[in-house]
Amino acid sequence: MEIVKEREEKVVSGEADNYGHDYLGILVNAYRDSDEKNRLSMEDLVDECKLFFLAAQATVNSLIAWSLMCLAIHEDWQEKARREVIEIFGNQNPDSEGIAKLKIIPMIIHETERLYGQPNPLMRKVGRKARVRGLVLPADIDIRLATIAVHHDPQLWGDDVHLFKPERFAEGIAKATRNNAAAFFPFGLGPRTCVGISFANAEAKIALSMILQRYAISLSPAYVHSPQVHLSLRPRHGIQVMLHPLQ
Repeated sequence: MEIVKEREEKVVSGEADNYGHDYLGILVNAYRDSDEKNRLSMEDLVDECKLFFLAAQATVNSLIAWSLMCLAIHEDWQEKARREVIEIFGNQNPDSEGIAKLKIIPMIIHETERLYGQPNPLMRKVGRKARVRGLVLPADIDIRLATIAVHHDPQLWGDDVHLFKPERFAEGIAKATRNNAAAFFPFGLGPRTCVGISFANAEAKIALSMILQRYAISLSPAYVHSPQVHLSLRPRHGIQVMLHPLQ
């Protein structure tokens, strides 16, 4: 609540940067809208902020956890990522300039998002009658886009679709999907794509970089692989990894 008030004061005084381009700025703008029909109530504003915080925390936590599991199993990719991190950051904390230079870490993150991404389907309503490859979709029906099914489709990703292969994204997402935007959408698709996509990926890059700078990661013998759907895809029994301090 205090953050919202502080943001509103900065907007009024003209001190806020990129107003209208960040999520909180958009919400404050909706709250202060002069048109009563479009105005957001304070209760709605606070609820939106809570949802944004909850969703961002749960999904990024899961992404980092699954990424660590994959790196613990695939030590070759762990070493490649560590070499990149040390080369760019040394023993310093990651900064925005260095994050933009990372190549291996984003590949690992994207492949983890593909394998262990959003489990819940996207809901969309057909606005008008449409034909999709011979399939006629009547107007006003709801359809579900099964994210996991698409991300594990052998026709899109090959027969090794279930394997952890970050090299799929070596030349970027567009190349990996053959310019098919509907083949990879861990943060949604179209105008309703998650507004936190850049923030979430930045958080994951920073966290993984700082861990790799300091530790070698191995999977504990106690680990039991059991993904569970709970808002995001979570490990039912947690992920037990062993962190070995680097010399």
